[in-house]
Amino acid sequence: MTHDAFSNCHPMTNLVFFLGAIGFTVVLLHPAYIAASCAAGAVYYLLLKGRKGLPMLWGMIPVFCVLSGLNPLFNTYGDHVLFTVFGNPYTLEALYYGMAVAGMFVAMLLWFGCYSVVLTSDKFISLFGRLIPSISLLLVMVLRMIPNLQRRARQIMAARTAIGKGVSRGSGARQAVSGGMLVLSTLTDWALEGGIVTADSMRARGYGSGKRTCFRLYRMSAQDWLLMGLFLILASATILAGGTEASYTPVLSVSAPTWGLGTYCAFLLLPSVLYGKEAVQWRISISRI
Repeated sequence: MTHDAFSNCHPMTNLVFFLGAIGFTVVLLHPAYIAASCAAGAVYYLLLKGRKGLPMLWGMIPVFCVLSGLNPLFNTYGDHVLFTVFGNPYTLEALYYGMAVAGMFVAMLLWFGCYSVVLTSDKFISLFGRLIPSISLLLVMVLRMIPNLQRRARQIMAARTAIGKGVSRGSGARQAVSGGMLVLSTLTDWALEGGIVTADSMRARGYGSGKRTCFRLYRMSAQDWLLMGLFLILASATILAGGTEASYTPVLSVSAPTWGLGTYCAFLLLPSVLYGKEAVQWRISISRI
């Protein structure tokens, strides 16, 4: 059990929320809805990661700026020309559209970061292991590949530094590139070998040959059903309220937000509210001891 109340919910409840959060983020390009998704994703990510999540949040700022600035270089539609780049117009409308797409991309990264913490591999396999055992195992391996590669890269660089082959601050660019290529080659070899070993191991254990059981049983509780109902109600209200229309090129046209923005924020903030409720209850119980 974790300290996060939403992480302790049934995997289906977690999956429904993240499908809704990521799905709405991709579909709704209204600036107010994009900002709400980014803010809610950042809040929940910080609650899950604590101070360790700050580097990722700071890293999202240059990502947002770069993606926003690059879009007008390829999308030249718009009426208000700011300046020209290599003879092509750099328009204000294309810049706004680039900011919307960049915000959507940042929000997706944040929600996927929360997803990787909440919906662990055992939860995912418990949901789909019986239906699609091979695909579920493949998806779990893919989703956990990035954090595993990052952890193994740090181990390889630490080992090379310990034997005197690390890249120091005074090293030249050629040595830095050479060291990076060696680390990348080692990571690739490790990933390929690890995939083969995992596949052979699971095949030897008869994975997918019979009815699958899980080491932990997940049962839908009253709170899970209540959350599922709230998710569906708030998502339906957001869709029915409207006010999500936004067009950036060739003419900027953004509709005024309606009360659906409130239901959308409530939908996205439910896990954070549960986290806060659990933290308050824990503080109260500690103070009574």
